[in-house]
Amino acid sequence: MIIDLKTGIAACYSPPVQQPFLRLVAALAICLPAQLPGEEKIDLSVVNKIKSEAFGTNSKVMDTAFYLTDVYGPRLTGSPNIKAAGDWAVKTMTGWGISNPKMEAWGPFGRGWSCTRFTAMLKEPEFSPLIGFARPWSAGTNGPVSGEAMMAVLTGPEDFAKFKGKLKGKIVLTAAPHASELMTVALSRRLTDKDLEEAAAAPDPSKGNPSTLPLGFLAAPAPARGAGPADPAARAKMRQFRAQLNKFLKEEGVLVALTPGNGTDGGDVFGQAAGSQDPKEEIPPASVVITNEHYNRIARLIEKKVPVTLEFDIQAKFTEPADSFNITGEIPGADANGEVVMLGGHFDSWTGGTGATDNAAGSAVAMEAMRILKALDLKMARTVRIGLWSGEEQGLLGSRAYVKEHFADPADMKLKPEHAKLSGYFNLDNGGGRIRGVYVQDNDMMMPIFQAWLAPFRDLGATTLTIRNTGSTDHVAYDAVGLPGFQFIQDPLEYSTRTHHSNMDLYDRLQ
Repeated sequence: MIIDLKTGIAACYSPPVQQPFLRLVAALAICLPAQLPGEEKIDLSVVNKIKSEAFGTNSKVMDTAFYLTDVYGPRLTGSPNIKAAGDWAVKTMTGWGISNPKMEAWGPFGRGWSCTRFTAMLKEPEFSPLIGFARPWSAGTNGPVSGEAMMAVLTGPEDFAKFKGKLKGKIVLTAAPHASELMTVALSRRLTDKDLEEAAAAPDPSKGNPSTLPLGFLAAPAPARGAGPADPAARAKMRQFRAQLNKFLKEEGVLVALTPGNGTDGGDVFGQAAGSQDPKEEIPPASVVITNEHYNRIARLIEKKVPVTLEFDIQAKFTEPADSFNITGEIPGADANGEVVMLGGHFDSWTGGTGATDNAAGSAVAMEAMRILKALDLKMARTVRIGLWSGEEQGLLGSRAYVKEHFADPADMKLKPEHAKLSGYFNLDNGGGRIRGVYVQDNDMMMPIFQAWLAPFRDLGATTLTIRNTGSTDHVAYDAVGLPGFQFIQDPLEYSTRTHHSNMDLYDRLQ
């Protein structure tokens, strides 16, 4: 949708029936008026122009998604793939006529990593291929290696002594097996009227209901992901143990360290990287996550004292520590006061799949919104700027660096001149589901504005505003320095149950 205002434009676009990915009803509000005297005025002729451009043969969003996934995925920050994807995005936006598209350096990030070969198999008691992938920032095997599988559950430094001197030349299962969870709800679903009604209700302060909701709170129940603790002290302790564990495994001469995935239908989900981009940390031995069903089969064989031989051939490449980058580009506004509205999402991904729903989806939609605005040559008061972030998966590093450079450092809140010029930032990063509304982030003044902007799209399901917050993605960097940053409510589809951080995060899951 694009809504023409005398003082600017609010823009989003909606899905053509013939293109499933455009069911990301991209409610990307592109310009916030500085003052709103009276009721919002909606120009439906502009809405019609946007729909015609988005739904017709000119649409490029699926082509963009194809290149970001099938050609350049996965896009781990610091890897050659994300650099190639960034070069392609800049070249593509240049071809669309976007002003000054560039990769804007931030950093330092650390060393890069990519996996260029991966084979995994059970050799004894009989052959079977294993489903899995190498964990980021772990070493390769320097050619094929075969070894006996051994169970050595290592949950803390206190476990090291019992296995010291016993692991050399072994392929080690480092975590206790756990039963594959029976999913008793649909893996994919759309939000119901009841779901949206509950989301729209303000939290009850008498019951201590939290205002901040976790990312994807409307999603279907998901298997345990092992994503790590949210508490900073607990995360620091976890990282400390990871370094101790990697040192122990390397000193003991372990061939490969295995961990089980948490996923559905043969999907692997890993919580953390095996190593670190920090060049001061030691590189761990080859580390692999395999699907839980295969991990459990090996564990049962070991328990019954049936000899198990596994083989792996992993090639991993490290690049020298360097700065990373964000991708930016603009459509200049007509007014001379320099006000800006931003839209975007994170450009990087994890490595099991090709980073389709997390987050080529949001990046492709943001790029398509920019293409549509430029193609229609709409005269907007404010400059519209896209921001595609790297380092999100490592802690919102790219967006936080950008906000610190351009707007303010949350540590001291000394506002930079650009802070007063930003009208708002709109982020898309909850998978491939259509947009159903907006998290208003405790910003009551935005309620009537969003209500007016979403009104022409009720028939497409974009109806709901919730005063509550959602976190864990790049709009948080803007909110942290007092700038209005927003994220959208989306149908969960398979995001939390199948695709998020898994080897199933592929183009085909852009439903």
